[in-house]
Amino acid sequence: MHQYRLEKTRVIKGFERAAAGYELAAVLPREVRTRLLERLDYLSLEPKIIVDMGAGTGVAARKLSERYPQAGIVALDISHAMVDCIGDENPQIKSLCADALGTPLPDQSVDLIFSNLMLPWCDDLDAMLAEFRRLIAPQGAISFSTFGPDTLVELRRAWQRADDFEHVHAFLDMHDIGDALMRAGFVEPVMDVERLTMTYACVSDLLLDLRRMGSFNALPGRRHGLTGNRTFRSLEQAYEAFREDGTLPATFEVIYGQAWGPMPGSGVLLDDGIAHVPIDKIGKRQNIRGQQ
Repeated sequence: MHQYRLEKTRVIKGFERAAAGYELAAVLPREVRTRLLERLDYLSLEPKIIVDMGAGTGVAARKLSERYPQAGIVALDISHAMVDCIGDENPQIKSLCADALGTPLPDQSVDLIFSNLMLPWCDDLDAMLAEFRRLIAPQGAISFSTFGPDTLVELRRAWQRADDFEHVHAFLDMHDIGDALMRAGFVEPVMDVERLTMTYACVSDLLLDLRRMGSFNALPGRRHGLTGNRTFRSLEQAYEAFREDGTLPATFEVIYGQAWGPMPGSGVLLDDGIAHVPIDKIGKRQNIRGQQ
């Protein structure tokens, strides 16, 4: 079984259910979104067309409209319920319900692709980046965030002690993503990573928080029935090994990336085959309090 494979209908179902209360509950995505928006300061770009891939309820699209008042913005999401939350009050923003793997947008029509925490829900990174590459205009750029393999490491290890089912998604590391960017034809990729820690009083609070953020287990090898009390108690006992200062930590390894589309007439691969990673950006760890 492919360790990154996800059931797309299950992914959509999770976000459909979470849409109504998403912005109130999504503490971590909100924090990462803020940091990803700040990273746009490093791009010398005046985009005319922007696509917010995995736009959710449209908050990032609205922030982008403030930053780039002359740009047209497409807020795209696969969940109808999320797209319904975007509304049509801002004439600068057009909402679109579509699968990011096959958008109806024309080739080379987008100057900036912004994507906050959508890539963890795409189980074929090469296909997703190929679509980004198809859309990006010459001298356009992409800016994205995703999760790395240390995300929810405590929960993953606790579940491994509790039963034999799949519970926590697998995530690619920063260097694999950098390699995929170059395979797709993007140039000058710059990536950095930081570790954010959410804290909880108990495991139930963490699991509830994940559901409120739309993070349902979409792995084919998941348990398809209810988790029994005995198994859940085993999970709680295993997670207790990670308790620090009276709270349970949940680590999220957040990867940020930016890259440019190739210049007209250029080749699709970098000659050196190296992803550029600022050393001073690696390994930061910060704490964020989760929903209690």
